[in-house]
Amino acid sequence: MVSSITEGEYGVGDWFGVFVGACAYVVMRKDKRSLPMPMAEVSSVVGCDEFELGKMVSRVVKFLNLKRPEYPEFNVLSSFERALQNSHIFGNIGDETRERIRRQGIFLIQCMVKWSLTTGRRPVAVVAAVLVFLGELNQIENVRIENVAKEVHATVCTSKLRYKELMEALVKVAQALPWGKNVNIKNIVNNAPFVIQYMEHKSMSKSDEKRNDLERLRFELEDVVSECLSKDVDYENDMVNVDDGIDYFKVDLDSNKGLPSIDDMEKFQLSSECLMMIYEKFSNEVGCKKSSRESGSVVHRRENRNFDIGVCTEWWSGESELSKKLLLKQILEKDVGLNALPPSFVNNCKVYEKRREKINAAKRRIDRIMFPSNSDDCVNNYVVDCEQLGKKRKRAKFSAIDWEDLIIEMLLLHQVKEEEIEKGHYNTLMDLYVFNSGIVPDFPA
Repeated sequence: MVSSITEGEYGVGDWFGVFVGACAYVVMRKDKRSLPMPMAEVSSVVGCDEFELGKMVSRVVKFLNLKRPEYPEFNVLSSFERALQNSHIFGNIGDETRERIRRQGIFLIQCMVKWSLTTGRRPVAVVAAVLVFLGELNQIENVRIENVAKEVHATVCTSKLRYKELMEALVKVAQALPWGKNVNIKNIVNNAPFVIQYMEHKSMSKSDEKRNDLERLRFELEDVVSECLSKDVDYENDMVNVDDGIDYFKVDLDSNKGLPSIDDMEKFQLSSECLMMIYEKFSNEVGCKKSSRESGSVVHRRENRNFDIGVCTEWWSGESELSKKLLLKQILEKDVGLNALPPSFVNNCKVYEKRREKINAAKRRIDRIMFPSNSDDCVNNYVVDCEQLGKKRKRAKFSAIDWEDLIIEMLLLHQVKEEEIEKGHYNTLMDLYVFNSGIVPDFPA
């Protein structure tokens, strides 16, 4: 077996370590009770190249004729649990916090599986991105993506890319919230508790329910507002209980247009007693601030800055089934507020669209030269607007003909089909149609 697998590919000194590492990796994958190590970690322990180890693993699996379910696929959830369990960065947290982070990580990773963020990707980079995001969300100190990626043996740049894709997906989910337009990548960590809570309610809802999705979160938001207004939070010395004025914040939305009705607008007519109470409360707060400034006390101002809305409500419930390990079919059936296409497919569509614009521009340039009488704006066709090419910076109009445009022009002049040019295999098309390397010459009999 050893000679048949390693013959003619490795030297005498290095093939044995690669072979032993490949066998150990295959045994761990077959054992369902153990948490499998990623291939990058095995290669670092054995002291061989990761790609060479992957080739050897493939040959061992093929030689032993291992198939599913005897030889399962690499489980990203088990890899996440192992990374969280063996991480030194998360070693100082308590057992309760660790269990909560584990359930949150399973929830986010299975959401990423539904959003196709793990399809055809390196799973260890996804684990690093989720660990960093949960560390920031649970306010764990010294959680940096470089350190986490080093612990799980992942590439830093790939982990940063998975982290960015996770935040962009959460921003898209947040657009369904009332303040979703103000949510972006910079403040998604602060809004993540509400977004994840919304995703939990969406995943627990049944398919036959026809009520509005935001109505399921309305009672949570009302509890937050009422508790913040009624609770005596130590912003200053003493605050007045304003529980009686909470009715002014409750507005019934019109079921047809989503706008307040005319009858509901009468609730905003504040009485003179209520205005007097608000004015007295404001005067007392201003007096307390002035007295604290005169006495030199700044303790309450610091407490106001550090106030966290998480004190008012517990955003993580963990009651969703996505907090447990599910099958792929069950994950795809869940609704978490976003049905995203694979990023590679979206990027490929954008590349095709950009290439189509280049083909159309090349056709216009060819027509302008071959048929000058049919061209009305000869000068403007030399100029290409940066916005049409999808560039972000707004600059003046300039001539933006690069090597790709010249190749497309040459292929069009050699009567290559536009569908073939859109695929972008320029070297093959140039060899076949321009240099005639694909034509077999005719030899005499």
